[in-house]
Amino acid sequence: MKVKLKRVEDQVMVITGASSGIGLSTARLAAKRGARVVLNARNDADLQQVTEEIRANGGRAVAVPGDVADEHAMDWVASTAQREFGGIDTWVNNAGLSIYGKLTDIPMADKRRLFDINFWGVVNGCRTAVRSLKDKGGAIINIGSEVSQMAIPLQGIYSASKHAVAGYTDALRMELEHDALPISVTLVKPSAINTPFPEHARNYLEDGVPALPPPVYAPEVVAETILKCAERPVRDVVVGGSGKAQILMSQIAPRLTDRYMERSMFDKQKTHDRSQAREGSLEHPQRDGRAHGLHRGHVMQSSAYTTAALSGITRIVSFTAAGIALAVGVRRWRNAVNAA
Repeated sequence: MKVKLKRVEDQVMVITGASSGIGLSTARLAAKRGARVVLNARNDADLQQVTEEIRANGGRAVAVPGDVADEHAMDWVASTAQREFGGIDTWVNNAGLSIYGKLTDIPMADKRRLFDINFWGVVNGCRTAVRSLKDKGGAIINIGSEVSQMAIPLQGIYSASKHAVAGYTDALRMELEHDALPISVTLVKPSAINTPFPEHARNYLEDGVPALPPPVYAPEVVAETILKCAERPVRDVVVGGSGKAQILMSQIAPRLTDRYMERSMFDKQKTHDRSQAREGSLEHPQRDGRAHGLHRGHVMQSSAYTTAALSGITRIVSFTAAGIALAVGVRRWRNAVNAA
């Protein structure tokens, strides 16, 4: 069955993790373009603030606080969307966070809690979304990461959770297509994005606090990608050419990629700004309500690779981008090795 998706302006869109970062950027952009947005996050105060902001700017929004790790909370999100706006057209599983530190230093309870949010939160959201969309159709958009297809040291458990999200998303897509349900399933894989992601992460680093490795993209780049996938079925897409380059390198030259990661990512993922707390948002959400993070370096406002990948010339772009990304990745690896 061919999936037909509505224009964003005609949609009801559920967004989890909507009180900050990518979720907040997506909610603002979707509402600005006319979508009715149903916003979910654990932080009730920030969620209400975002909802009021959208309404004040002429948008239509409703807040539904709750933890994505709770399947009943996701059912309540769907019930609210049905009651307030008459149903759902797109469900965005965005909520997630990380833990920085060596895998052997992170307590098992923290690892399990992260999987409750990053993986089981997606499972719960997809379960509810399929029930809501199976008759009239729509889109499910899961937010993975460039580390859905590779791993990164000092964020090993985060990488594992995003690998799990990728596997679940691919299997769900195949099952829905087999059953001819009119639901598109997309995995969006952002590169490093300037959000409060490092601040929300729990920190077990011995000599610093979490930071984003450059190059870094603005959250609006991901939001724009999500909205495009809400209007046209897309299997998966990487946000940011740098992420695509690293994924290609990991597939073509895995051992070289390991060496590059070992030589560069232990330093690039931390800073020595001691003002940042170590607790993060693993157990309890922090107050912020910000879409943008504290990255002090250059932030890229667009991605030529992602724009091209989502265009009608995808086949041509895939080969061209692969060559360019590979060349960039090799050069980056050589520079890292030579600098070591």
